[in-house]
Amino acid sequence: MASATNPSQLASAENPARRIWHEFSRHCMLFGEYFSQYAKMRMEYRGDFVVSTLTSFAATIFGLCFVLVLFNKAPSLAGWTEPEEIFLYGFSLLPAGTFNIISLNMYDFGNNYIIEGKFDRVMLRPISTLFQVLFEQFRLESMQEIATGLFCISWASSQLHVHWTVGKLSLLIFWGSCAGVIYISVFLLLTTISFWFEDRVGVHPPVWNMINFGRYPLTIYSGAVQFFLCWIVPFGLASFYPSVRLLGHSVTPAYLPFVPLVALVFLTLAIFTWNLGTRHYSSTGS
Repeated sequence: MASATNPSQLASAENPARRIWHEFSRHCMLFGEYFSQYAKMRMEYRGDFVVSTLTSFAATIFGLCFVLVLFNKAPSLAGWTEPEEIFLYGFSLLPAGTFNIISLNMYDFGNNYIIEGKFDRVMLRPISTLFQVLFEQFRLESMQEIATGLFCISWASSQLHVHWTVGKLSLLIFWGSCAGVIYISVFLLLTTISFWFEDRVGVHPPVWNMINFGRYPLTIYSGAVQFFLCWIVPFGLASFYPSVRLLGHSVTPAYLPFVPLVALVFLTLAIFTWNLGTRHYSSTGS
């Protein structure tokens, strides 16, 4: 006797849009569960969380203080005033903070998931392996980077008399999201290297240090460095050109339209490489 088919399942199978929406809703719900459970676990050790947050905040403020000292010695930097540079610094903190919040497993992927064999468990679950690796742990203390970035943007805007409309706020969210995708995709590509080359440390640290290059105007660098920061490791592209646009300035060459395109290309390449790596992966057998 044939088993009855659930009408909602049949409709989902016949309607690709509904199926996509169903999967999206399911993953949003799972993300909420992952985040809430991890937050509860972190709050069990509130002292440790507070110390970690203060340490992270101190590092962010140290970088900001360096900018203030720099402008104390010089009135401008490649034509950028102090408030404009603080705006750029604040905007760069948005994608950096977004990446840092979900970066824990990227840094530890080679050691914990590949060498120690934790990826075997991930592959047995009926959900995307990439989703699990990204959202099983969070660096909650990095939320202060986003808060600090927004504060810097707000302060600089008041000094520069930037008028924020609904449209401009929408652009801030859009360009900030594109920049966040670029940051995450770059490091995800580096993470996938562990599928082929087992290394406990990985190649993230030297590239992570390059984030700082995107916190200053690209025009202070040589042409070769600008090319590298726009098209190879596009941290500069992600932060500089959106900031120029939001400040109402113009710069040549005008690479702003390429920001979402680069985000899409790097994300597609990262996901493709991840899927290729999962097919290449062989269990530790332990």
